[in-house]
Amino acid sequence: MSKSLVFIDDFSKEEIYEIFKLADKFADDMSQLKHLEGKTVVLFFPESSIRTRVTFEKGIQELGGKTILFPPEALDKKEKIQDVIGYLENWVDAIVVRHSDIEVVKSMAKHAKIPVINAMTSENHPCEIIADLYALSKLFKDIEKKKFLFVGAKGNIGNTWKAASELMGFELEQSCPGGYEIDNIKFHANIDEAVIGKDIICTDSIPNGAKEDFKEYQITLQHMQKANQGAILNPCPPFFRGEEVSEDVMNSDYFVGYEFKNCLINVQQAILCYLLDKK
Repeated sequence: MSKSLVFIDDFSKEEIYEIFKLADKFADDMSQLKHLEGKTVVLFFPESSIRTRVTFEKGIQELGGKTILFPPEALDKKEKIQDVIGYLENWVDAIVVRHSDIEVVKSMAKHAKIPVINAMTSENHPCEIIADLYALSKLFKDIEKKKFLFVGAKGNIGNTWKAASELMGFELEQSCPGGYEIDNIKFHANIDEAVIGKDIICTDSIPNGAKEDFKEYQITLQHMQKANQGAILNPCPPFFRGEEVSEDVMNSDYFVGYEFKNCLINVQQAILCYLLDKK
């Protein structure tokens, strides 16, 4: 069985930093690093995926690899996952899969002799958060000493920020209405108090049907002004102005900016190449 990425803590802290170094190399001189020449990667992505799919496809192609794309529904059939994998690994070198059910991804990784990369499930989103940590490491000298606040409901983004905090050792707290808490992290019902003393504010989109519950938890310019000097706002896309974030804060210097996600392509290249090298 090959090493795969299903959960962020499938990597050690040291491996995360190795991936950061590899991402640096791709960002600095990608023309010299044709790591994926002769390699084929099969992708399972829904039509609605934009950022993750674009960066995986483009990133693989830039490194000389080829991609074959299927919708995730291709995995939702009577045929056993282990049998799908058994055939695929005759022809491809890695699998990148975005599927709502974490059990599908776990099963693929369990049976595969090639790397399987989780490109998002309803349970977690490891590539996204590893890329955010990489981008944050370029803004702050020691992200492990920064204080993070996650504003949002328990879900794939919040779960992965929690796992990342445990892996990397930084302090993470949450602010949300009662009933939406992530297990075993410090929770604030009062958003005005929660932002005080924080360096990095992370958000997620409001769950369907929960807008009324979250109406007092929209991050505004006034909230960011209560955070530490130099604090930043890192909303997970897709974000929605007027819902989890206000228009004024998204037009301010607190917002990390669209270029913050520019590194997603290099980090995903690094994850894929690191796993292939470990195969």
